[in-house]
Amino acid sequence: MLFKEVIGQSDIKRRLINDANEGRIAHALLFSGTQGVGKLPMALAYAQYICCQNKKEDDSCGVCPSCVKFHKLVHPDLHFVLPTVKKATSDAVLSKWRSLVTASAYFTYDQWLDAIDAENAQATIYTAEADIITKKLSLKSNEGGYKIAIIWQAEKMRLEVANKLLKMLEEPPAKTLFILITEKPEDLLATILSRSQRVNFRPIDKECIDKALQSNFNIEPNQSQQIAHLANGSYTKALQAISLDEENRKFFELFVNLMRLSYQRKIREMKLWSEQVAALGRERQKRLLIYCQRLIRENFIYNLHCNELSYMNQDEKHFASRFAPFVNERNVMGIMDELSEAQQHIEQNVNAKMVFFDFSLKMIVLLKQ
Repeated sequence: MLFKEVIGQSDIKRRLINDANEGRIAHALLFSGTQGVGKLPMALAYAQYICCQNKKEDDSCGVCPSCVKFHKLVHPDLHFVLPTVKKATSDAVLSKWRSLVTASAYFTYDQWLDAIDAENAQATIYTAEADIITKKLSLKSNEGGYKIAIIWQAEKMRLEVANKLLKMLEEPPAKTLFILITEKPEDLLATILSRSQRVNFRPIDKECIDKALQSNFNIEPNQSQQIAHLANGSYTKALQAISLDEENRKFFELFVNLMRLSYQRKIREMKLWSEQVAALGRERQKRLLIYCQRLIRENFIYNLHCNELSYMNQDEKHFASRFAPFVNERNVMGIMDELSEAQQHIEQNVNAKMVFFDFSLKMIVLLKQ
């Protein structure tokens, strides 16, 4: 991955390049930021730059043997620690990881779960991973340079893994770099946070997303500008908008159906709706509830008639033109509280049919307020 392939984040690029050129490479970096802002692409670009055999002032050469290996994610001194399911090690799913990342380094956690066939299982970084990465980093560098470990979704580490990693952070082997990538730094041990240099990633500038969409997909400027606005600083959201994400279309249909059925008080159909959602599986149910929370917020904001604050696509806006008046200051907090509670119950493995049918019944009352 080249720095020029990382979208936006120019200030972070300059900082990392300067650190490498001046010999101030930290032993542990913590890349923190929301989904889609380029944390993983930046980690790959920085690792490649450090190991490049013919680096330029502002980027890797891209053609030396080291860069070629990085492009294929097969460099012997580059290691990954990943959340998996069924106690699988990162090495066991490495081929799937390489396929996903080489296709596009901008992807979501849910796409990773789909790639490893997680189904309803909760992905985590298992205890055995700590011993594996410790052994790898204790060996001599294969190519005489830095050994680099990228820990993706670091907040998924089990406590035992975090404690063992902490020991390595306190006494790191020579020429070793850890790059921890997280969306939830508050879930990491305070001692790990204190021993890592934190790099905060801001949302990507709208102009950078717009330019990338036009360059990578030959999208007309008016369309790319609209998508860049909807992305709200996340390139993965922009990619989902381009591909007309099938899951979001399904979620939109489910949301519209529930609102209509609840308003019309069609109890029997609401029960059937609940059974349909219950068949989706727990992870997709959680994503549906997150989507519903977003759409309720968007419909509430739609009433303000400020287009610059709207982050809905055309289908969502069309529905909001009729539905938004039913989401107002009298019921919006109540609806959001019920969605949040439903999400909590799903995470606690409460019967999904009961959770969603109960929520749909409560919507009957809330929509009348």
